[in-house]
Amino acid sequence: MKRRNTPSICAIAKRGLIAGLCASLALPAVPVAAWAQPVGLPSMGTASASELSPMLERSLGQAIMAQGRRDPTYVDDSELSQYLTTMGRKLASYSPGAVPDVEMFGVRDPEINAFAMPGGYIGVNTGLIVAADSESELAAVLAHEIGHVVQRHIARGMTQQNQNGMVMLASLAGALLAALAGGGGNLAMGVAAFGQAAAINRQLGFSRDAEREADRAGLQMLTKAGYDPGGMAQMFARLMNASRLNEGAGGGSWASTHPLSIDRMSDVQNRIRSLPPRQHLDSDDFWYLRAKMRVVQGRDALSLRSAEQQLRDEARALSGVRRSAACYGLALQAYTRNNLDEAEREWKQATADGQNSPQLAKLSVDIALARKDTARALELSQAAVRRWPDRRALGMAYATALQAVGRHADAQAYLREKIKQWGADEPALYQMLAQSEERTGKPVQARRDLAQFYVQTGAYAAAESQLQQARGMSNDFYEQSQIDVEIKEVKDKLAEERQLLERFKSG
Repeated sequence: MKRRNTPSICAIAKRGLIAGLCASLALPAVPVAAWAQPVGLPSMGTASASELSPMLERSLGQAIMAQGRRDPTYVDDSELSQYLTTMGRKLASYSPGAVPDVEMFGVRDPEINAFAMPGGYIGVNTGLIVAADSESELAAVLAHEIGHVVQRHIARGMTQQNQNGMVMLASLAGALLAALAGGGGNLAMGVAAFGQAAAINRQLGFSRDAEREADRAGLQMLTKAGYDPGGMAQMFARLMNASRLNEGAGGGSWASTHPLSIDRMSDVQNRIRSLPPRQHLDSDDFWYLRAKMRVVQGRDALSLRSAEQQLRDEARALSGVRRSAACYGLALQAYTRNNLDEAEREWKQATADGQNSPQLAKLSVDIALARKDTARALELSQAAVRRWPDRRALGMAYATALQAVGRHADAQAYLREKIKQWGADEPALYQMLAQSEERTGKPVQARRDLAQFYVQTGAYAAAESQLQQARGMSNDFYEQSQIDVEIKEVKDKLAEERQLLERFKSG
């Protein structure tokens, strides 16, 4: 993608938080990446850690994510987040250095891109997933991003002692503070306005040494995690050809923010040649989620028609799991249009040769719920959670089916059990629990659990509001005392976040 003229502040603000953060980097297609793209990084030392400790970096990432979840391009999809985060944590477990718990999230954008944020948060564009021809290719890009996290390139870039870098950080912190005071719209406008000023100065980019470090760390993780190391060379070659890059000049998306040079390619290829050959069998999840993201990223009639044609072509030309995945994509697209008869026809095609998957099982439950066939939805979801007990999306579908048939007590028991397992990674479980508690005449506990949902997603002000409501509804002294403790904890977290952002704003 060729570099475009800088758009107006209002135009950027309309794109929401991630687009606003992207503007702060002067990189229209790459949200938040400027912090991760310092030019000519110095060699790593203790100074960077003292200026931005891993704990502070994580806190900043959490503050950004709390607002980022409001962005319309944020893909709030349990199946995708579990798949990406499981892959990311598997890769990170083989990292050559300490790394925070990485959390992957999807972004609805056809650009082939992934980007790292402070604290181990990594965004993955739907376009990257759709473009990958193998699971190893997708894992290669994620491993490279984790490599930047391991090498602390983001922290080092954010703490560069130059005027532009400090202004960027101060403006970001100011926008986040504005969001805490008045909502995400203020944040989008604040960062967009900053993006206009930052665009005048310079566009930050990783140094070649930093990119090479991330390549080497990523290749090590990729290989040790059992993926085909050739996936890195294949993906890099595809990106180079697509962007027509030579020594990092021109282009857009991931390849322009991580310039792919001939030297880098040669270094990766030489290292791969020294490794023993490795075959990696792509998981079924990869193909089904790839088809799903082809549908999810469609924003208008033209892109949706294009996605449908691509899926139909694959359904005709392929066999086995890949044909089933294409039919699943067609069924999902019909479901999103509320064409339930067509969705069922395509779903049957997807399972015609005995293929099955958690994604197909989830869609069958969704179709039954859309038809108001709650008994069927409960039957299907019960069978699915027995077969795939570790899949969060299926667990949530089962809880939804229990709620739909009025079994709220059973839903609450199930959700409390799953919160113990998945609560840290699936905040929506608290939200679902609160809904059932409200239906069964437990308004105080419902608000306390809804407050937990807001705490998990970083919306501390909303959490405090729910707890204050809960306290006002309670007549039990001991319960009120417990709520008082929870209110204090939330207020302390909110104060800590504000202090953190004030520190960056004044830095």
